[in-house]
Amino acid sequence: MLSGLSKWLVDPKRNPLAAIHMKTISNRLRKYGLRHDDLYDPMYDLDVKEALNRLPREIVDARNQRLLRAMDISMKHEYLPENLQAMQTPFRNYLQDMLTLVKRENAERKALGALPLYQRTLP
Repeated sequence: MLSGLSKWLVDPKRNPLAAIHMKTISNRLRKYGLRHDDLYDPMYDLDVKEALNRLPREIVDARNQRLLRAMDISMKHEYLPENLQAMQTPFRNYLQDMLTLVKRENAERKALGALPLYQRTLP
């Protein structure tokens, strides 16, 4: 029951509030030329770091360029020009498939009792 309710809450096709939220996020990401997957921080989640390491170099370079451009225009207190905002695709995912694969591999390693591939250590 709770699973069905939670799916309904986050599905923009079924819940009008989720659709409004998605449109708001989309507009804010377009202003800076970002994609939703650009918001994942590899320093916070080691699975994201591993997924980024497995992606092709040109995809990671494009991500870094988008992040640098967003920081630059944010520091200038500006937004992308309207014609560039119209070309942006904020919910075109490039990281989700690889991140799902990495999380599935980690869950399998844990289920088999193997040691994790990477561990966070304090310097």
